[in-house]
Amino acid sequence: MKAKDMREKSAADLVELEKSLVREAFQARFKNFTARLDDTSSLRKARRDIARVKTLLTERATIGEATPSAAAELKAAAAEPAAAKAATPSKAKARQKKSSEASK
Repeated sequence: MKAKDMREKSAADLVELEKSLVREAFQARFKNFTARLDDTSSLRKARRDIARVKTLLTERATIGEATPSAAAELKAAAAEPAAAKAATPSKAKARQKKSSEASK
């Protein structure tokens, strides 16, 4: 997809496009690993499209082209993976809890 076409899309559409491209790239890598991928150039194309989308999202966030609500969406989309990691306790913390409860 051309960057010119991507620039016409909203920030929410770009976030959705990025998710679908990441999913597509994963499937292409998996097919390549299992020797079912006919067009190996699709791996490179997918990586470059992902990079284009991320560049546009970063540009909009830093320059301020995005509306305040779109900027909030971008921040929320970027924070999702970090929030998921923070929500799950680490194994070390779980072990500490068990050991402190066992010693009581």
